[in-house]
Amino acid sequence: MGAVMNTIESPLLGLSQRLPPSNIQAEQALLGALLANNRAYERVSEFLAPEHFADPLHGRIFQAIARRVEAGQLADAVTLKAEFEHSGVLEEVGGVAYLGQLLGAMVGIINAGEYGRAIHDTWMRRQLIEVGETVVNNAFGADPELDGRAQIEAAEQSLFDLAVEGTSGGFMSFERALAEAITGADRAFKRLGHVSGLTTGLRDLDSKTGGLHPSDLVILAGRPGMGKTALATKIAFGAAQSLLADARAAGVEPRAQVAIFSLEMSSEQLATRLLAETARVSSDRIRRGDIGQKEFDRFVQASREIGALPMQIDDTPALTLSAMRTRCRRLKRTKGLALVVVDYLQLMRPAAGTRPENRVLEISQITQGLKAIAKELAVPVLALSQLSRAVESREDKRPQLSDLRESGTIEQDADSVMFIYRDEYYLAQRAPKQMGFDSEQKFQDSLEKWQRDMEEVHNKAELIIAKQRHGPTGTIPLFFEAEFTRYADLDRAHSADDAD
Repeated sequence: MGAVMNTIESPLLGLSQRLPPSNIQAEQALLGALLANNRAYERVSEFLAPEHFADPLHGRIFQAIARRVEAGQLADAVTLKAEFEHSGVLEEVGGVAYLGQLLGAMVGIINAGEYGRAIHDTWMRRQLIEVGETVVNNAFGADPELDGRAQIEAAEQSLFDLAVEGTSGGFMSFERALAEAITGADRAFKRLGHVSGLTTGLRDLDSKTGGLHPSDLVILAGRPGMGKTALATKIAFGAAQSLLADARAAGVEPRAQVAIFSLEMSSEQLATRLLAETARVSSDRIRRGDIGQKEFDRFVQASREIGALPMQIDDTPALTLSAMRTRCRRLKRTKGLALVVVDYLQLMRPAAGTRPENRVLEISQITQGLKAIAKELAVPVLALSQLSRAVESREDKRPQLSDLRESGTIEQDADSVMFIYRDEYYLAQRAPKQMGFDSEQKFQDSLEKWQRDMEEVHNKAELIIAKQRHGPTGTIPLFFEAEFTRYADLDRAHSADDAD
């Protein structure tokens, strides 16, 4: 049932001025159907509200019907007349005659759902007009604080809010939910390594988590110097390799991409890191051009190998949440989306037009927004996070969940929280200095002990799973090569040569 578009001819301007879309006939027909049979309310109660009616009078009548039906009471012309008389608004709603007219406007109770959707559609069109007017007014300078880019993001946020508000969710039958759960378990059983989600490229992490799962927000946190970006890049690289391998096995192009939002490093720097890891050539030497012909050939070969990976990098600084959401939606629509990586969330900004009272509230809005993106697009979101300085003041500098508290509701919003920790980083800073000892022998003894300790932790890292909503917590040992900023599985013999 289409919307009625009213126009008024202006003799002064000779132009057509359009009125907002409405469908008064559908509103009258729906109210008549509801008064004739209250069971028809079930067909529209999930998505229709009083404010969706173009005529406020109809919205008031619908509200009265809804209130009585939901209370288990009869709602017809007689009971509504009594209720409106008691509240003194009978004449405002058109009196008894209008209630009778509504019954006469009913075409058929079976069409109640169609009437409701027609009413909801015209309401959504009116909201779109309102958004459009705001966009036009802002473009003309109504809000001088918003520049052009901020206005675009504010408009995108308004449209997203309208899309969320205007889309009904609804129940899924338990039978269907159970069938999907069994399908997921079967997929995990048949897949190499029994990974139900998207692989991370790290054997022990996949074993502990089952991979990265749709709709999950995973936080990877650590202090500066721990290698958060290197680990996130490794996970993104592993996921992209898996997507490419699956596509090639099926003889098709990859159906989904890994999106990396690199707010700190440029896309060129990130690509250099990946090349350094794959070619096993120091990224520092690559930047300085300090490589021989053999290494350059390996560098070129590595670039060919990873050039086909389904990865997209966005290095826009200070990206807003609404802009990220829009870009993820567009990527999912055009090329597919399997994983979103954000490096890192403290460099993001909340939606344009919002002004949180403090930084804690701002970070909370960002993490809630990232979780919303994960749920809406049904993809895992891996977000990196800085930790508070409280870590540095402790003897044991391994991070804890309490170190996230200064960053708002990260712990509550996240499905998983992981910390990366390298003892080698802190131990290297505690190298003994000769001036601190009163004898050469004591200095040598201390130096030898320090060197033994350094050998014990050399090239080793710990990935601490502090929270996992759907699985166990614990610590996973990892192999780390600082020269190539490369993470890998730590083999059982702790041999750097055999780590893959």
